[in-house]
Amino acid sequence: MGEEMNITEDEAALYDRQIRLWGLDAQRRLRAAKVLLIGLKGLGAEITKNIVLAGIKSITLLDNTQSTEEDSCSQFLISRDDVGKNRAEASLEHTQRLNPMVEVTADTQSVEDKADEFFTKFDVVCATCCKQSSLLRINKICSEHNIKFFGGDVFGFYGFMFSDLGEHEYAEEVPKPKPKEEEGEPAAKKAKKEEIEMVTVKKSVSFSRLQSALDVDWSSQSAQRKLKRTPNTYFIMQVLHDFMNNNNRRPDVKQKENDIKLLIEQKTATLEKLKLSPSLLSDDFASFCFAELSPVCAIVGGVMGQEIIKAVSLKDQPHDNYFFYNGIEGSGLVDKISAS
Repeated sequence: MGEEMNITEDEAALYDRQIRLWGLDAQRRLRAAKVLLIGLKGLGAEITKNIVLAGIKSITLLDNTQSTEEDSCSQFLISRDDVGKNRAEASLEHTQRLNPMVEVTADTQSVEDKADEFFTKFDVVCATCCKQSSLLRINKICSEHNIKFFGGDVFGFYGFMFSDLGEHEYAEEVPKPKPKEEEGEPAAKKAKKEEIEMVTVKKSVSFSRLQSALDVDWSSQSAQRKLKRTPNTYFIMQVLHDFMNNNNRRPDVKQKENDIKLLIEQKTATLEKLKLSPSLLSDDFASFCFAELSPVCAIVGGVMGQEIIKAVSLKDQPHDNYFFYNGIEGSGLVDKISAS
């Protein structure tokens, strides 16, 4: 992480409410953080908004794709006049307007073409709209260079976040009983009343890599015991990533009927690969995996933005390691999934 930066008077005025919430030291850490945001669709826009408003040092927007009409459903950093333009460049102006004190740059290269050294320039890397192979590669690089990693995506009603903060230390305020004796009575008869005070304690947590979260042997007894408690969105995301890998694209609303059939076929193949019964997931999920819905982007992007702020500021317990959102069930769940 970058060194803590001094806060100017203008910054203190702008971030006054935040400083009151999480303290001056945390804001200094945020002002030193350099963030790489990969993928400027709806989810990327939500994350960008949240962390830029929080007052990071800089953000690099990386996306080599062009804006489409579909972006108007959830990508509020791009105007309708920008359809056909590069997503990162089209998002630059509106992102800068959110907070003129943050350095904002656009990069139009493909993440696949970036050398390993590129990612080491940042304190936080947040990857959205990426193939699973890209997520695994970037996570490995980040883990080896002590860089905070976040990955996530939204497919219709479903969304997820994965975080790997390595060996992460943080400060958390916890309630602690404060004994208090009543006044005006003999010491022997003074009744002790329990009052609560908040004290700051230092804690630590060890994260697992994404590879470990995907390498679970679901045929093992220990995994079988956890299976009923594992959010079904975890398996839906596995199906969707396999779909993207095999078809080199996301499910397309313009060919929805055909892609529903492909998704159901992919579900069977993916679950069998995981040594699980295809009946684990109902075929109904395939109808709800299209486009990015703005409410889902807002929920998942809100969680990811907050987790990035927590990771950088070293304040409060982070989510370890998955967050899943299922819009059909209206549920958001945090779960740690790891082979180790």
